[in-house]
Amino acid sequence: MSEAEVLMEGIVFGESPRWHDGRVWFSDWGANQVIALDADGSQEVVATVASFPMCIDFLPDGRLLVVDSAQRRLLRREPDGSLVEHADLSAVSDKPWNDIVVDDRGNAYVNSIGFDFPGGEFVPGLVVLVTPEGDVEQVADDLAFPNGMAISPDGATLVVAESYANRLTAYDIGGEGVLSNRHVWAETPADHPDGICMDAEGAVWYADVGNQRCVRIREGGEVLATVGFDRGAFACALGRGRDPRLFVVGQTWGGSEPSQPSGRLVAFPAPAPGAGRP
Repeated sequence: MSEAEVLMEGIVFGESPRWHDGRVWFSDWGANQVIALDADGSQEVVATVASFPMCIDFLPDGRLLVVDSAQRRLLRREPDGSLVEHADLSAVSDKPWNDIVVDDRGNAYVNSIGFDFPGGEFVPGLVVLVTPEGDVEQVADDLAFPNGMAISPDGATLVVAESYANRLTAYDIGGEGVLSNRHVWAETPADHPDGICMDAEGAVWYADVGNQRCVRIREGGEVLATVGFDRGAFACALGRGRDPRLFVVGQTWGGSEPSQPSGRLVAFPAPAPGAGRP
């Protein structure tokens, strides 16, 4: 595949890219900002939340949801730009809350890694279902560092990246959003998958920090493509429509801290556009 096109540099700690309304949205956890990037390179800070992690996704009506891990809650950005509490997550877990994906009905799936990171003793993580009304129900557990999540185009399957288990794990999504039939979607024996997204051909792209790359994989484990990054690849998202691109965000990770912010958002040509959620 072609070399990466650099879209933005100087990001403190980039994560959670999303393609929405013709722009790439992502979280700069280090700067406590949610940023929307236009095709012409112009940037807009659309929300500021003092949290790390701080993943994002969108309700069907376009309102932004932000995981405020520091306060153990889910925030919603209203049309006037104000942030209000969408759901209280504290009753389920006081450990870091991580990624989020929202289905076409407005149900949000949010995961908690289960332990303090870095430095905490490993404990399995979990997934909750947050209804459009803000009700919270745990729907999955015993996940080895749950990270990126994606919902298939038909809305029937949730895929979760288990970073510490080197695999993508899938669940069937029931009529009320409840998860069942846990099974392995694909093993990733050489990688610790982080952020993920799905494409229109049913494949999953996952980012891998340690191996500094993103991998396109088919259900069952067949590797279809790999793109290299010059730093840790934390998460990825796909554009839609003609001439789709894979957007990758990451930064230097491990070793000595760089003197300047090392976060970068880049784009690669992609063989298929994004599909499903996010």
